[in-house]
Amino acid sequence: MKKNILLLALFAIVAAMPARAEEPALEADFDAEAPTSIMAETDAEFQDIQIAVDGTQVRICGAEGLTLEVFNLTGVKISTTKIDSNDKVVNLNLQHGCYILKVGKVVRKISIR
Repeated sequence: MKKNILLLALFAIVAAMPARAEEPALEADFDAEAPTSIMAETDAEFQDIQIAVDGTQVRICGAEGLTLEVFNLTGVKISTTKIDSNDKVVNLNLQHGCYILKVGKVVRKISIR
């Protein structure tokens, strides 16, 4: 019932909106350089950070000043560690299982055996 009322209210709001007189041309708003430069910056961030796992130890290179976040598979944050050097080794002390590591925008799935 509540879902139907919400849908009717949304429909009423959309129907009451004034029609657009003129749509702007997409070609005029498109900047060909912007997507390429944004992608290049994003790719550089991913290439600079390296994550290697050996048992319960994780070695992180190229992530000074960032934070290592460890999540379980249900998305619950297990731990957070500040990375204070360019080459940091962190002992996770985790039980056997699968986990997700996040450093900056880099995300890796790992398995502790």
